[in-house]
Amino acid sequence: MNNRAINLGFSQHYFKEAADYKGMFPGRVIAQYKDLYKVATPDTDLMAEISGKLRYSSDLLSDYPAVGDFVMLDRESDQAGNAIIHNILGRKSVFVRRAAGTSHDVQVVAANIDSVFICMSLNNDFNLRRLERYLSIAWDSGAMPVIVLTKSDLCIDLPVKLAEVADIAIGVDVLVTSSMTDDGYQSILTYIKSGQTVAFMGSSGVGKSTLINRLLGEDAIETREIRKDDKGKHTTTIRQLFVIPTGGAVIDTPGMRELGVESVNLSKTFADIDELAVECRFNDCRHESEPGCAVRKAIEEGLIDEGRLLSYKKLKKEAKYEGLNSRQIENEKISEMFAEFDGIKNARDFIKSKSKKR
Repeated sequence: MNNRAINLGFSQHYFKEAADYKGMFPGRVIAQYKDLYKVATPDTDLMAEISGKLRYSSDLLSDYPAVGDFVMLDRESDQAGNAIIHNILGRKSVFVRRAAGTSHDVQVVAANIDSVFICMSLNNDFNLRRLERYLSIAWDSGAMPVIVLTKSDLCIDLPVKLAEVADIAIGVDVLVTSSMTDDGYQSILTYIKSGQTVAFMGSSGVGKSTLINRLLGEDAIETREIRKDDKGKHTTTIRQLFVIPTGGAVIDTPGMRELGVESVNLSKTFADIDELAVECRFNDCRHESEPGCAVRKAIEEGLIDEGRLLSYKKLKKEAKYEGLNSRQIENEKISEMFAEFDGIKNARDFIKSKSKKR
């Protein structure tokens, strides 16, 4: 396997899966346009479009290829016309958002990301509730979140803010930098290994594009100056995957800052609340005025901030999990996954019947 293939994220796992598709060639989607995709193979880049069969069988937008996807192509060159994408290989992580103009369909923003850096500056952008939202989305995607706090030199109460972040970022590494171009670049680089793919989340103006340019060693992404209100304007217009010269790859997409809570993992982001909820007198406790509520008791004793509970409830409501506990939420997700089989039991029966036919 050459260095290009390794940096693109090709692994023995994907080559093994690709071997099942005889006469086809593996590639990875590195850019997405309206009806075309730019795909990188272990040896070259080429333009591609999806096959009629794949288009016909794709009932949902999430069934279509996205940046970061590993796909199977009918050719290794586009000199005689666009390559044709016939299959999408299994996704190990996925970021989704609600599709424009629909109430149920979701669109894959990026796939197969190993680590996602949640960037937040220690100035007016600092917002714990937003951080909880990003963490919930990151955990659910399957990627490993890392928090990057920037502009520490402008923060007068750094120890206080770090303590606040530590209280909500359970099990997550936190990096503190003063600049995305100097110490920020060096500290993040240690997290990016050869063969891994990373992405960045965060509000406009926190320096994501600047940092990506540093990782790439060139100004591949346009950046803009911070406005007077301490906010920035997002500049990325298309979704792209770039190979990092020092190893690994980075995905830059405008969709990463527009993610809703269509798919969230609240059990990891709010593990402290879930652990306390087990001690509540009632299994369906809403943590409001019920007697014997362990969560309310923790708030009264100053162990948990009231705002954190409100954020937890808000995210549950947005994700349509209001009134459910963590186990019920996971059961709800499983039910949705197997809805087309009319339940998980029928899905298991279907899988067994398919296995017998092989």
